[in-house]
Amino acid sequence: YRSSCVFLDPGQMTDLLFTEKDLVTSLKDYIQAEENKLEQIKKWADRLDVLSAAAMQDPEGFLGHPVNAFKLMKRLNTEWAELENLVLKDMSDGFISNLTIQRQFFPNDEDQTGAAKALLRLQDTYQLDTNTISTGDLSVLTVDDCYDLGRVAYSEADYYHTELWMAQALRQLDQGETSSAVDDVTVLDYLSYSVYQQGALERALEFTKRLLQLDPAHQRANGNLKYFEYQLAKQRKVEVNKREEPESRQKREMGGRSNDYLPERKKYEQLCRGEGIKMTPRRQSRLFCRYYDNNRHPRYVIGPVKQEDEWDRPLIVRFHSIVSDKEMDKVKELAKPRLRRATVHDPQTGKLTTAHYRVSKSAWLGAYEHPVVDQINQRIEDITGLDVSTAEDLQVANYGVGGQYEPHFDFGRKDEPDAFEELGTGNRIATWLLYMSDVQAGGATVFTDVGAAVLPKKGTAVFWYNLFPSGEGDYRTRHAACPVLVGNKWGESRTRTRFSPQGPTKTEVIQ
Repeated sequence: YRSSCVFLDPGQMTDLLFTEKDLVTSLKDYIQAEENKLEQIKKWADRLDVLSAAAMQDPEGFLGHPVNAFKLMKRLNTEWAELENLVLKDMSDGFISNLTIQRQFFPNDEDQTGAAKALLRLQDTYQLDTNTISTGDLSVLTVDDCYDLGRVAYSEADYYHTELWMAQALRQLDQGETSSAVDDVTVLDYLSYSVYQQGALERALEFTKRLLQLDPAHQRANGNLKYFEYQLAKQRKVEVNKREEPESRQKREMGGRSNDYLPERKKYEQLCRGEGIKMTPRRQSRLFCRYYDNNRHPRYVIGPVKQEDEWDRPLIVRFHSIVSDKEMDKVKELAKPRLRRATVHDPQTGKLTTAHYRVSKSAWLGAYEHPVVDQINQRIEDITGLDVSTAEDLQVANYGVGGQYEPHFDFGRKDEPDAFEELGTGNRIATWLLYMSDVQAGGATVFTDVGAAVLPKKGTAVFWYNLFPSGEGDYRTRHAACPVLVGNKWGESRTRTRFSPQGPTKTEVIQ
């Protein structure tokens, strides 16, 4: 079975690295075999070259010797046939066979496009310019790579990113980088159209003229030149009549990122970059760290847990050292074979479906499946005082590079009466979010309504209530998982989903 969305799964990505390493070894073996074959042919050719040179000095005298006559007959009748067989011998069988076997595990077009989109997502969220990404210390993007990223954006009618990456490809070509697949004309063709689509006619005209200097017979560019000149003249006439402000014209000519479907995207990305709302010193002074025993719970009277206030309104708390490395490893081990593209509830159909705003893989673990899962569930119940028997199964999530979950609520709103019908549960009272890995960069959990940002820390769990005691949803708990910039993020969550005397929760494990 080959899972889709390979780029979301660091485990599968790691396997692919080893697969590629094996293929490189196989390729080197093939090269060595070809070199050995050519070496044999070369020795044979050199030997005959010397023999022919000597024979041609006096052909009749050479053939007058019976041994030379015999060997000529032998060579032409036998040895040249052997050489022919050697030349025709295919040394690639082993390599091709290995490649064919491994190809079934290769990523497909969807994976490549998904990985490209992840890179564009990181570029926007963390405000990374194309040159910084392309010429990074650890990994360098070639002209072909930049061109392919631009092509992915173009296929999505994302002309903003098309322009950024085609411009980077052109910049690297101008700096002398060579490519067998991409040339200036092709890149300029995409550039002129992408900036035109953003309303920057003058720049579109500049790129078109530069293209025609390289290829005067380019049919589409010649047509575009006339069209752009006509549209620009028409636009300038309107500007004169309307006296357009210079700032407005400059903004239009510079293009820019299009309005996104997500109204709060700007705030979400700011929080992910650490540019969130800063608490006043007075508010911050009311946040505490404490040893917590949940009203002298028998399991925690002697060994209370460390609790830290992350935010005050709504109250978001973090429990430290809540699970051991051994327990986290076991949860990951149980989850890995089941990881599938994460789904969301579609309010239109009432069904669970994949979505472009939730980019991760997840798996569900029941308490009956392993004692470790049962132990974690019991710990959640003991610490929160909530009855986990009415909670969903443990949801284990894995966010690879670029993985994210854009702003959402964990609870069902009034306009979604059947939000959790498919799960057979009620509304989600609270969320328990356990981090099972540290993340090198990115991956914060941010609350867009209040401006809170919680960083992932291995072995800790974050907890908050989604509903007020009245059962009404707390809209301040709208939150998101920021894209992972470097590393990968494992976590689990548990959400209590049915009302009971003790109340319901959601539990999620982030890996």
